[in-house]
Amino acid sequence: MLGVLLLGVLAPAGLGISALAELQSKGSQCVEHECFALFQGPVTFSAASRACESLQGHLMTVRSSVAADVISLLLSHGSSMDLQPWIGLQLPQGCGDPVTLGPLRGFQWVTGDNHTSYSRWARPKDQATQLCGPLCVTVSVATEAAPGEPAWEEQPCETEAKGFLCEFYFTASCRPLAVDLRETEAVHLSSTYHTPFGVSGADFQTLPVGSSVEVAPLGLELVCRAPPGTSEGRWTREAIGAWNCSVEKGGCEYFCNWSTNGPRCLCPSDQELQTDGRSCAKPVVQSCHDLCEHFCVVNPNVTGSYSCMCETGYKLAADGHRCEDVDDCKQGPNPCPQRCVNTEGGFECFCYEGFELVDGECVEPPDPCFGNNCDFQCEPVGSTDFRCICAEGFAPKPNEPHRCELFCNKTSCPADCDPNTPELCECPEGFILDEGFICEDIDECSSGLCASSECRNLPGSYECICGPNTALAGQVSQDCDPIIPVNKDSEDGGSGEPPVSPTPSSPTGPPSARPVHSGVLIGISIASLSLVVALLALLCHVRKKQSSARAELEYKCASPSKEVVCIT
Repeated sequence: MLGVLLLGVLAPAGLGISALAELQSKGSQCVEHECFALFQGPVTFSAASRACESLQGHLMTVRSSVAADVISLLLSHGSSMDLQPWIGLQLPQGCGDPVTLGPLRGFQWVTGDNHTSYSRWARPKDQATQLCGPLCVTVSVATEAAPGEPAWEEQPCETEAKGFLCEFYFTASCRPLAVDLRETEAVHLSSTYHTPFGVSGADFQTLPVGSSVEVAPLGLELVCRAPPGTSEGRWTREAIGAWNCSVEKGGCEYFCNWSTNGPRCLCPSDQELQTDGRSCAKPVVQSCHDLCEHFCVVNPNVTGSYSCMCETGYKLAADGHRCEDVDDCKQGPNPCPQRCVNTEGGFECFCYEGFELVDGECVEPPDPCFGNNCDFQCEPVGSTDFRCICAEGFAPKPNEPHRCELFCNKTSCPADCDPNTPELCECPEGFILDEGFICEDIDECSSGLCASSECRNLPGSYECICGPNTALAGQVSQDCDPIIPVNKDSEDGGSGEPPVSPTPSSPTGPPSARPVHSGVLIGISIASLSLVVALLALLCHVRKKQSSARAELEYKCASPSKEVVCIT
């Protein structure tokens, strides 16, 4: 078996058939979950490494004195003492001083690391010379430096050593078979073990999981198995029931009993024999609720009698225990006003587009403009909000968005005239009606409203760019010298300090007096001018009256026919 496994590995290395025939196992030992095997060569380091890997292992690493003791045990037999097998230690390409490179002198394990708590070189460190790789390591117990202990020695990797050591790791293991000699006094039982890495024999301390054993002359074959997650395996077989009670108690977990029909496993009174015929377990007592998927109702009149029931939205299956979902949407009539979607154990209702589900009914959403207070027109925004819009020439008031006011952003706009009374027209604030029913912008700058500051006329308004000699120098406003309210406390001399004139940058000063609107100023100007004209006309009329009376008086005084006393 081993020769077949190693043939495909070692043949590419150039070994002939005669050399392969000499390659054989020289012993194996297992310690807990690790197994070590010695194979006889001749073989190079790389060929030996591939042979171990083909058996799901690698060349042996000797990191502790325990591994060194295993090597001593495997090499203690007379025919194995001079094998000097390869171990998994090699020096990569390059040179180095072994004195400064630690206990492994620059060498590395085939696993890719250099961790170790043990080293045993054939040549002491003070006798070591500079080493240049690639080099590999063999071990030997026949050395003068440490007689009886395996010592390490550097070798060219292409050298054909007489053997090699492999290392294998397993998650679980079994102890050798336990045999009851009282049951086999007249029969000599011999056992042959076969490991997963191809080594066979009768002398093992532990056997890795996956190993098998043959017991002669019983014709019994067993395999080491371990349940998932456990490290301790047991000898078992596929066949059901007990085997010979003298070997591993017939595989019985509790007790193996000989009967007229052969060996049979027994269990304690509170346990039951399982389906494999060897294991024992307590019987599983199912309650009524464990038998039904949803609800279980016990019949008190009949022992062990019960019936199953299901939750709302389910029905009892044909087996009388499971529950199946009921398609509520197919149960007439339709439980929903429009669309019904079945769910596990229930259903959900939905409405067609343009409808909303309200208290289980599909209704059209209310018009958000219903009952609005817009002056002109309401426009819906989404399904719950609205906004007010104004007619052309009008705009919403800033503080009252539901109200509309005349608006014009040009120098002239058509007036808003009453269709029933065309002569009754209105213009936006800051505009004046001309003779053609057109609202013309009032040029407030022509009235000198900005005084010495620069004035900029705007449609319906104006703004002043305040000059350096104003209270709001450099700012834009409609009044560059606002009237500051007088503080009565200051007039009364409460603090005894003169009032401080506010500056444009002072955030704590009193608010500016609101400027008089240009329309008001124009109205006042026109009224004042009319009053002046009227006064002038009245004065002129009075003077003309006085002049005519004086002339008449003078005429009368000059008449000779009458005596008239004239008072001048």
